[in-house]
Amino acid sequence: MSATIERAFVLVLDSLGVGALPDAANFGDGGAHTLDHLVAAAGEPDTPRLRELGLGNIAGVTGISASASPSGSFGRCLEVSPGKDTSTGHWEMMCCPLKEAFPVYPGGFPPEIIEAFLEATGLPGVLSNSVASGTEVIEEYGLEHIETGQPIVYTSADSVFQVAAHEEHFGLERLYEICQVAREILRPHGLGRVIARPFVGDPGSFERTYNRKDYSLEPPRPTALDALTAAGIPVLGVGKISDIFAGRGVTQDFHTEGNRDGMRRVIDLAKSEGAQFERGLLFLNLVDFDMLYGHRRDPQGYRRALEEFDRDLIELERALRPGDLVVLCADHGNDPTFTSTTDHTREYTPVLVTGPAAGPGVDLGTRSSMADIGATICEAFGVAVPGSGSSFLAEATGR
Repeated sequence: MSATIERAFVLVLDSLGVGALPDAANFGDGGAHTLDHLVAAAGEPDTPRLRELGLGNIAGVTGISASASPSGSFGRCLEVSPGKDTSTGHWEMMCCPLKEAFPVYPGGFPPEIIEAFLEATGLPGVLSNSVASGTEVIEEYGLEHIETGQPIVYTSADSVFQVAAHEEHFGLERLYEICQVAREILRPHGLGRVIARPFVGDPGSFERTYNRKDYSLEPPRPTALDALTAAGIPVLGVGKISDIFAGRGVTQDFHTEGNRDGMRRVIDLAKSEGAQFERGLLFLNLVDFDMLYGHRRDPQGYRRALEEFDRDLIELERALRPGDLVVLCADHGNDPTFTSTTDHTREYTPVLVTGPAAGPGVDLGTRSSMADIGATICEAFGVAVPGSGSSFLAEATGR
């Protein structure tokens, strides 16, 4: 079909998984279900708009009340890439599934990597170098870090080299500089992301800040974002989107400080007059679901965040124009009731479609890949899909 969409919004509810994938046990995630389990632990959230759109009608979801007549199109996506991390999910979502998994370091980083890092940065050493929780590691090593000037290096089940440092005692710009050095050292190893994890405060009350910055590998093949920008379609990245794609395919980047700030920015852009967002894709990551509630195993907080998002979604929909299409989705799971780990969980991800350009609600079923989202956005703007993915635009718009 010809392009009929003026503006598309892809809003990623980071980590809102809707049930274990068939191979989840291979990742240690058998039985995971972020949505149902947070509801079982904290109660069903007051999310009337998400229920009306069909969140509770998605196959495998039992914790949210189903709608008798969903107003949105609804379904779930299989992840075909061999992983469950942020980059893997977002890249697949934009038509670039991975064929091989990123390397991980369950025993910490080997001496040759740490030694190269120290030599290139002139640092006196690093602390931790282990798999660790981001909040726990700064409590354990924060004071020693301040006293010695050694940054805290840690990883997780994801392919990440994370560096925590105090914004005042170590310096935020210095933290960014050494992370850029680490990115280049780790590029030949194929590590997915180097993440700067700044924190503030005093021992016993350290807090991470929203000045986090991700230094990602570039996607190995063209993504839907590349295809859109090559065709002259603006792509607005809100939150950490630009970081995830190493800046590629993003024409404007908007930093945010959490979910509420992200949604405020999106609502303002939706309302804006003039050239700021007249046409194109707005791609948002809502990081708090994952960072504050999934990883910290806080189902009550996750529930509150969903309720806040529901209210913000209603406000966003009031600001939409004819020709606008909204896709709600996720990049992986992070079951907040799993106590054996604080890592992501390998799950199906939801997809909900709404907006003035959407048609009557239909069941989109189980999509064979998250890449179907990117393929749908490409078709909406009349752009050829750069990789894999099957568009559901006709189903979701009724045209």
